[in-house]
Amino acid sequence: MNLGKRCAAEFFGTFWLVMGGCGTAVLAAGFPQLGVGFAGVALAFGLTVLTMIYAVGHISGAHFNPAVTVGLLAGGRFPARDVLPYVIAQVIGAIASAGVLYVIASGKPGFDAAASGFASDGFGAHSPGGYSMAACAVCELVMTGFFVFIIMGATHKSAPAGFAGIAIGFTLTLIHLISIPVTNTSVNPARATGPALFQGGWAIHQLWFFWVMPIIGGIIGGLVYRYLWSDRPARPDILGDAA
Repeated sequence: MNLGKRCAAEFFGTFWLVMGGCGTAVLAAGFPQLGVGFAGVALAFGLTVLTMIYAVGHISGAHFNPAVTVGLLAGGRFPARDVLPYVIAQVIGAIASAGVLYVIASGKPGFDAAASGFASDGFGAHSPGGYSMAACAVCELVMTGFFVFIIMGATHKSAPAGFAGIAIGFTLTLIHLISIPVTNTSVNPARATGPALFQGGWAIHQLWFFWVMPIIGGIIGGLVYRYLWSDRPARPDILGDAA
């Protein structure tokens, strides 16, 4: 598959991730009668990745996340020449999705993206649970590291074929269950960027943190798995080696 089509798949996959996950947080989490709280938002993020892995994983590898792309590069699963195009496509997809979400949310009287936070990630005073910057850094590093580690394991040739999407989707759900109270869960610089641009205030000032920490975590996860399984080939049909 040529690079343009793979980048288009990354655009649509990241668009869906932000729409499904952040859309649930912005539009539905405030309605207790729907039964959507932290758990519902966590499940929404997992479902977006699960569904898009099966939809376009065979086209682009289904990264939808700059930290995953860079982590797979560190893990020896992705070529360096394709990293920047993938990251650009992911970020544009996230921003486009946040823009559509903003239009939808603005249809409700009194909506204010800046005041609501617009599902943005934050630390310190802007952490949902008031967690310190250091705690948030550890959380993002560990969660992203394990996310990339599990992606590499689930897509390994020796793993059961056809189940990678389920494992990865549930992993992202679990990550959100753990870390929504801490940072509102980034583990994905593109996901952090889209809502932050529309929140327009503190989220933009803290955005650097949600690029640096997930990418470092992704690199660590990729390197650790590469060390453990460096003598075994990856399955090329989904994630990582799709290029």
